[in-house]
Amino acid sequence: MIIDEMSRLAPGRRSLPRWYSLVYRACYLLGLRVWERRVPPAGLVELIEGPRALAPGRALDLGCGTGTDSIYLALHAWAVLGVDIVPEALAIARRRATAAGVAPQFLEGDATRLPDLGVTGGFNLVLDFGCMHTLPADQRAAYVTSISAVSAPGATLLLYGFARPPRYSPMRAGLTEAEVRARFSPAGWTTIAAERVTDEPIVVARSRVDRSFELWRYQLQRER
Repeated sequence: MIIDEMSRLAPGRRSLPRWYSLVYRACYLLGLRVWERRVPPAGLVELIEGPRALAPGRALDLGCGTGTDSIYLALHAWAVLGVDIVPEALAIARRRATAAGVAPQFLEGDATRLPDLGVTGGFNLVLDFGCMHTLPADQRAAYVTSISAVSAPGATLLLYGFARPPRYSPMRAGLTEAEVRARFSPAGWTTIAAERVTDEPIVVARSRVDRSFELWRYQLQRER
């Protein structure tokens, strides 16, 4: 069974926080949650409720933040694990899930180290809205290895990232189609779709990020 508290991990399995986790935690402590969304992206809604909707199964929400997408998935009968490196974000997510009457699991930890956190395999859907694209370049290979290790054969990965990084971001953010294909293909993932998001307004800090930062959506499938 997946556990949802870092304090309950086996001795010796904890690790020092990444430097970028300290950046995000500082932002939460200062109330600077400029990236927060209150509704799931249209691409996710299409996968869950559209004419070719995925059958409910196990979902992994990477960089889940305050739980918007994890709660949405749980409301649609998915067994959800949301992972984030910021405890303050997870505390909000748990309160919101309780208020919504659902019980997704939430785990504090780094997406590049999922097996080390005790996360077991078999996820049918992996969602990443803005997690990978903020990782340092030297952590992205580990990220691909990490999520591949816990994804079921035939799993779907829905990945969002900026092609044009925010100018004043505290860390580099950006992801290109070429990088997605180059990193995931050797790990057994096929890119099904790669498209710029132009059909849905996604507002962060009162700005249409789908326009200003060139938000892209990638859908990949794990080989069976």
